[in-house]
Amino acid sequence: MNKVFLIGNLTRDPELSETNSGVAVCRFGIAVNRRFSGGDAERQTDFFNVTAWRALAETVAKYCKKGNKVAVTGSIQIRNYEDNAGQKRTFVDVIADDVEFLTPKGSAAADDDYAPAPKKKPTLEAFDDDSDIPF
Repeated sequence: MNKVFLIGNLTRDPELSETNSGVAVCRFGIAVNRRFSGGDAERQTDFFNVTAWRALAETVAKYCKKGNKVAVTGSIQIRNYEDNAGQKRTFVDVIADDVEFLTPKGSAAADDDYAPAPKKKPTLEAFDDDSDIPF
């Protein structure tokens, strides 16, 4: 079974594009902290390239930006290719099945366009009408 669950922060703004056949594709990177620190007591971070397709791609591109925390569920895809110098290269990519947005709306890392409107406090008026009280 090829299944991966990652929680991390976007390292760059999502890049939305389309294939030649018009299918939406969004690419972004996430930084994921490891559970334990290394020998030098500094937490280590892994960086992953993520690709989302179709409606998920459009949603991620619309609502996410660099620094947002997301949870990605998907699978790992490994591609081998040869670069211009003839060197064999391997590219590891996470293909997203689901992306959950974990940055709360209105926080400093959230997009200002999607911040909730400030709540209006109700105005209270004095009410002193003892004439209708039956006792």
